[in-house]
Amino acid sequence: MTTQVGPVDDRPLTVALMGAFDTKGAELDFVRTLIEQDGLGVFIIDTSVVGKGHPTASVSGAEVAQAGGRDLADLVQLHDRGTAIDVMVRGAAAVVPNYWSRGCFDGIIALGGGAGTAVGTAAMRALPFGVPKVMVTTLASGDTKAYVGGSDLVMIPTVVDIAGINRITRSVFVRAAGAICGMVRAERSLDAQQDSSARPLVAASMFGNTTRAVDQAREILEAAGYEVLVFHATGVGGESMEGLIRAGHIAGVLDLTPTELADEVCGGVLSAGPDRMRGAARTGVPQVVAPGCLDMANFWAMDTVPEKFRDRNLYPWNPQVTLMRTTPGENRALGAVVAARLNEAHGPVAIFVPMAGFSELDIEGGSFWSPEADDAFLEALKADLRPDIPVVLLDVDVNSPVFSEAMANELIAMMDGQAK
Repeated sequence: MTTQVGPVDDRPLTVALMGAFDTKGAELDFVRTLIEQDGLGVFIIDTSVVGKGHPTASVSGAEVAQAGGRDLADLVQLHDRGTAIDVMVRGAAAVVPNYWSRGCFDGIIALGGGAGTAVGTAAMRALPFGVPKVMVTTLASGDTKAYVGGSDLVMIPTVVDIAGINRITRSVFVRAAGAICGMVRAERSLDAQQDSSARPLVAASMFGNTTRAVDQAREILEAAGYEVLVFHATGVGGESMEGLIRAGHIAGVLDLTPTELADEVCGGVLSAGPDRMRGAARTGVPQVVAPGCLDMANFWAMDTVPEKFRDRNLYPWNPQVTLMRTTPGENRALGAVVAARLNEAHGPVAIFVPMAGFSELDIEGGSFWSPEADDAFLEALKADLRPDIPVVLLDVDVNSPVFSEAMANELIAMMDGQAK
């Protein structure tokens, strides 16, 4: 799935080594030596700001700063660490994909603490899916969403600070260098095996409460000649799906489970951000949508649920995840959000609504059964949706085979129509 613009099969494999050589020079040089000993070339990207950088770097700190909108000498004179990091983050995200597209390297590894991780991961997130990416960092624990986002970068914890070569850092660096070298070799091998007749890709969103629905639809789509990528609607899953859609990898979208929108509206913990459900709309990719799991917002363990929600209808999905039933008011807001985002569509689009329930829990007799809340979603959706966008109402729940088959067949018809 990598958009292999730059690297070519007859060029020696090369790893981009990125970091601030003014503060991490000894550690970066150690990793450089390991990569070269493994038989790969090294393309040095220096992000130094204050001190003396690498004398023969392929990309200098001055070039990165310039790409970020400031002159390096001005940054030094300003002596503002926050501004410098912001500039280098923007610059790295601009220059690194540019050099990759020119065939300068096949994978990238970076070392850093707080600043180095912000800069390194910004560059990695700007690279296409499939380009090997390793971030060796002191921050590879806790909440890493801000650094990883929806990308496929790998974070390796340093355990101790990056301050010299010792028995801990030596072990970490050796394994990290081995990882990026192995990933680069594996990626070239994968590229060589790619089938030019590979099936078109369909992106589908799924949650535990809609697993049966997506599995049923996936079987129909695969039988029709499509390959289905299923994304777990946990925030990062939605971000990854939207990123691949925007990058042009996806032929059609079965957005059966946009539950991340409920977290965005209600303040849950699994929001995928304001671009959720916009990728297909803005790129013209055919999309068929349903309100799967818009009856719930997500929180972690029960004792983490905010006090203001403690009297709501809460369901412990497992010891780590608590689901909160959305109210008619919240579902009305969700109907307006879905309508607004689908109204941006430049390509084929339809929305299917299961009138007998939006999830496993939202069925008659179920813990989240609330026809009033579901009707509020539908009313708001119809009120705000473009009149040319079909709204298909089926008197079944979201996991009914009837519902899955109808959605899958509609998406197949859309994609086949675009292919003609």
